Amino acid sequence: MKKENGLYKNLKPFLNCIDQTVSKESYEVMINKEYDMLITSPVPDNLENYYLSDSYISHTDSKKTLFDKVYQLVKNYTLKSKLNLINSFNTDDKTILDIGAGTGDFLNVCKKNNWKISGIEPSLKAREIASKKSITLKEDITEIKEDKFDVITLWHVLEHIPNLIEYISQLKKLLKNKGVLIIAVPNYKSYDAKYYKEFWAAYDVPRHLWHFSKSSIEKLFSSVNMKVEKILPMKFDSFYVSLLSEKYKTKKSRPIRAFYRGLKSNLKAKTTKEYSSLIYIIKNT
Repeated sequence: MKKENGLYKNLKPFLNCIDQTVSKESYEVMINKEYDMLITSPVPDNLENYYLSDSYISHTDSKKTLFDKVYQLVKNYTLKSKLNLINSFNTDDKTILDIGAGTGDFLNVCKKNNWKISGIEPSLKAREIASKKSITLKEDITEIKEDKFDVITLWHVLEHIPNLIEYISQLKKLLKNKGVLIIAVPNYKSYDAKYYKEFWAAYDVPRHLWHFSKSSIEKLFSSVNMKVEKILPMKFDSFYVSLLSEKYKTKKSRPIRAFYRGLKSNLKAKTTKEYSSLIYIIKNT
């Protein structure tokens, strides 16, 4: 992985996290105060192997466990919210690129609502599931050659991108003038992040390479002349993340306690605006 411009300078230890999903290995989460963001260190050379788990739910349609069922239930609700969001923009051709498309559910909803869809998903397993829904996904952003899009979405994807600065520049090039970039990422300044600390599920080391704040997103995208126009909450995330975090912390499923923490996080965020996850509406200027 490239040492991204300025992001690896003057790092200080923030906390130590365990990979709870695959390897049980320990990783340092470092803070870059200039960008107000956290960075996972080290990054494994074989990072793709850390996604090879049935527990990595965004690559499956599993409904086996309580967590699976909650995830799929919330996903179905949020798909409607995401569609309403993209439909609120005035677009020329209704062209959309979804990066990290998973098993294709969002693009499927878009397609049924007359959007011209394109998608990228690195996971072969997820692409195969999407193809059964008649959604064809490309493996990598480099396969998008000439198209420019009205809307590009990254739902919980940017935190996974190795060459972050370079990738942000690529996103700008793929977006039409006045196009809209929608990015959803966890917020390490939320109450649930501060409460669960190293057990906060949204750290998800080493798969999550970057951990963003509002100011870090604004700074990263302003460097390519893109502007954050609006920030929206993802209120369900605090509950799902707290369910996983509670299990990591106590080794037990404690849904009532997790629900309380998720609710408390959202209530505090009414004042602080620091929700567990945030959606950024970013315009190409």
